[in-house]
Amino acid sequence: MKDTNSLAHTSYRCKYHIVLVPKYRRMIIYNRLRKDIVEIIKILLNRKPDVRIIEGEACPDHIHILLEIPPKYAVADIMGYLKSRSTLMIFDRHANLKYKYGSRHFWAKGYFCDTVGKNEKVIREYIQTQLQEDKLYDQMSMKEFIDPFTGEPVKKGKK
Repeated sequence: MKDTNSLAHTSYRCKYHIVLVPKYRRMIIYNRLRKDIVEIIKILLNRKPDVRIIEGEACPDHIHILLEIPPKYAVADIMGYLKSRSTLMIFDRHANLKYKYGSRHFWAKGYFCDTVGKNEKVIREYIQTQLQEDKLYDQMSMKEFIDPFTGEPVKKGKK
């Protein structure tokens, strides 16, 4: 039982794989701010002394995090805290965004959460390789970025 933690009257191993997505998957904004967003998430989670980041990866349009959250906190409360505070910090650091994207919503409404159980090693490897898998998928997709007939970039409306 060395991979368990304990509180006063509880032993636990509560690990969660969480995926956060920016609203509308705004890759243009998110890609530019990705490192800053990762820093903000680390700052906020370090303010919760019992919550521990095990693994994380910032992909081009979403974030994977493996967190250990003690049972005294609800996952929904931690996610509410993380999404609301990070939104405020993002718009404070990058004030020009609040005028371009009004209503100060940065994250999509929901999030993905999965319990890890005894598969922590598999989930860690998945998170670590997620960025490479996304790049590989983009290379294999049938989407044309350059029109083969004209050699010009394909506009969003065209297929």
